[in-house]
Amino acid sequence: MLPIRDHNPSEKVPFVTFALIAINIAVFLYDMAIVQTQAQQWDFYVDYAFFPLLVSEGQGYTGILTHMFLHGGWMHLGGNMLFLWIYGDNMEEELGHVGFLVFYLLAGLAAAWLQYLPDPESRVPMVGASGAIAGVMGGYLLMFPRARVDVFIFLIVIIRIIPFPAWIVLGLWFGLQFFNGLSADLSGGGVAYWAHVGGFVAGFAMTLPVWLRRGARRYWVRTEGHPPHPEAQYDFMDSSVPRVRRRK
Repeated sequence: MLPIRDHNPSEKVPFVTFALIAINIAVFLYDMAIVQTQAQQWDFYVDYAFFPLLVSEGQGYTGILTHMFLHGGWMHLGGNMLFLWIYGDNMEEELGHVGFLVFYLLAGLAAAWLQYLPDPESRVPMVGASGAIAGVMGGYLLMFPRARVDVFIFLIVIIRIIPFPAWIVLGLWFGLQFFNGLSADLSGGGVAYWAHVGGFVAGFAMTLPVWLRRGARRYWVRTEGHPPHPEAQYDFMDSSVPRVRRRK
């Protein structure tokens, strides 16, 4: 199940969202251009990734911020930028350009902090924008719980794009991060699940004052849980898989 778009394009140009996507891509291309060996990659991570052990030793503080703009591969980068593109524009519209940038960075810092707390002696570098983007998703869930998100579903021969309300898509995603985090503590998994949890919770909490100023539940009633403008309409194509009718 892969979210591919929502039905709520913002009415204002999301300059910060576009800029963040561009910066992440540029940093990734720069990393690929200058790093030729594993030793060089390790040195690059020591300088710019988030190392809990280094922070515990009073070093590597810059990585708390710069890790948000590093990625471990094309799939890592592509997935994160897709999620930022889906959810970022509406949050930027609600928070304003500067407010959204501050919100994004604070969510990323909170994500790094929660990843740090369970194992401050960890020697595993953390890279990626997913903690900050999880904060955007947490805020989106609070502001637009019934916004429709198109999900691409691929199950062997079943291929569909199905719209789901955001509270289902984001609620399932958060639940998976939480329970995978518990499992990873036992199995030594390499995904920063607790960073995702920390960013999501921080984003939700930072959005609470905005939601309350809008009227809290009255805001949901007024907007029906959607962004406060008309949603986009998309045409859905039927699957090319032929239907097999049941014989009587």
